[in-house]
Amino acid sequence: MPIASFPATSLQPLIEERLVGVIREFEEELASPHPPVARLCRHVERYRGKMLRPTLAIVSGLAAGGAAAVGSRHERLGAVLELIHMATLVHDDILDEADVRRGGRTVNAEHGLDAAVLLGDYLISSAFHLCSRLGDPSLNEELGRVTGELCAGELLQQEARDRLDLPEGELVEILRLKTGVLIGAAARTGAREAGGSPTVVRAMEAFGSAIGIAFQMQDDVLDLLGTEADVGKSVGRDLAKGKLTLPLVLARELSGPQGRANLDDAVRAHDAMTVRRLVAATGALEAARDRAAAFVESARLQLRELEPSDAREVLEAMAAAVISRSR
Repeated sequence: MPIASFPATSLQPLIEERLVGVIREFEEELASPHPPVARLCRHVERYRGKMLRPTLAIVSGLAAGGAAAVGSRHERLGAVLELIHMATLVHDDILDEADVRRGGRTVNAEHGLDAAVLLGDYLISSAFHLCSRLGDPSLNEELGRVTGELCAGELLQQEARDRLDLPEGELVEILRLKTGVLIGAAARTGAREAGGSPTVVRAMEAFGSAIGIAFQMQDDVLDLLGTEADVGKSVGRDLAKGKLTLPLVLARELSGPQGRANLDDAVRAHDAMTVRRLVAATGALEAARDRAAAFVESARLQLRELEPSDAREVLEAMAAAVISRSR
């Protein structure tokens, strides 16, 4: 959700300027004198899309402390967050055996599994090298904890594969760990770097975590219904890899015994067309969108801790864009 997609705001030039700085920090950190490494890093630079996490760190800083409080440190912080996010995308594509990301071939499809694994490790290492240059050990500690939670989310998702009786609450916790914690950390650290009060910092973390969960719920709907051309990445991989997503969990809850058995058979057979038809018939897609909308609303309630401002309006728009997007 690029800033250009938001309503016109006087902050747009400043946000775009800071995002240019984020990209500069990102590219400088990944510059390598070794051609094979440089080639892989150039490939992963194509993964940059919505820049949600750096944007959120910048806008949260503006909302918490104003324009004077958001500068080069937020640019570096944004690059750190984006590097961590890129590492998770590389590793996700390995686990999902995905071939397409951002409309192009994934690292594992283009360069092989070994190179992709090592590149993911390289990106994480680069993130914490860059983070250390901010000179704040507590930031390294916090983002280290967040990265551990991201990995825990992946491990929990691996353990839950093919568990057709996965409870909704357990799935939401996986979504929180896989997506919510990093987006929450982006909002939290952005506000804290700008001098936000403890109350505001906590509110921004809750805001980010909630929109992160809603973002992943929308991804679940898109993975089930979207086409590769529309979404810009491989779709249907969740079903193929035995991952239960929110629409499937809700469809099972909304089905009677025979409908549940039919759905389970289609899931086990990886019959995407039948799964789509059965899920749609239960109303689970609408229910999944309602769940995402509820998380967005809970996120928006956190913004009451902020003074009215253009930055707060941008945060409102970011929350709304999470569930209106098609990719």
